[in-house]
Amino acid sequence: MDKRWGAQYYTIRDFCQSLEDFDESSRKVKEMGYGFIQLSGTGDFTGEEVKKVMDKHGLFVVSTHRDAKKYLEHLEDEIKFHKTIGCDVCGIGIMPGGKADMETVDAFVNNFTPVVKRLKEEGLIFAYHNHAFEFQKIDGKYVFDILTEKMAADNFQYILDVYWLAYSGINPAKFIRERKGKIACVHLKDLKIVEKQPTYAEIGQGNIDWDDVLEACREAEVPYALVEQDECDANPFDSLKISIEFLKTKE
Repeated sequence: MDKRWGAQYYTIRDFCQSLEDFDESSRKVKEMGYGFIQLSGTGDFTGEEVKKVMDKHGLFVVSTHRDAKKYLEHLEDEIKFHKTIGCDVCGIGIMPGGKADMETVDAFVNNFTPVVKRLKEEGLIFAYHNHAFEFQKIDGKYVFDILTEKMAADNFQYILDVYWLAYSGINPAKFIRERKGKIACVHLKDLKIVEKQPTYAEIGQGNIDWDDVLEACREAEVPYALVEQDECDANPFDSLKISIEFLKTKE
């Protein structure tokens, strides 16, 4: 695993809608000590614009989250975009429809198998980001495992979200260890309980066993780990700072 830490820009999406704000946010991210990013939730910038900002601040993009329609309707443009920004992992944030049924899974497999095949021809990985519904079961099997079986290509991998694993009752460290070779990167965010309900927290401020999770990432040779927090109680830059300061104690 890369010893640097990454920032998932979905955390600071509200501060990355204009190119000027994207530039300033990247400066702040770099100053905190982050070494790379995932591009997600930002303004619709060109590959050249993204690359210029990344080079300016000494950052690089290791993964994206792109809209499903971009892959299905404008795949060649997406290939060019990812190659321009120097990113090998073409990510998708959720399965269209977001339902735990075979109709939804089969539609995803049928629609995206050609996408995965074309990306492989270009040396690119297609990476799927999990939430919780993938851990509902159909005939005794997790939707996650059904999807893995049906999308058999070696360049179909996962952006594993530690929070959603824990939320679903899955042991994140055990799950990561068992899927060595299929993980493009991981999202790190903590889980805390507020008024009897689970919710997002800065890393180290919740209930996840980070020593075990980070060791599992190393054992499974996960390439990159990125801090993400979908919703923050205060300023999201402060949340990114709290999380990386905790992670620095685990280096």
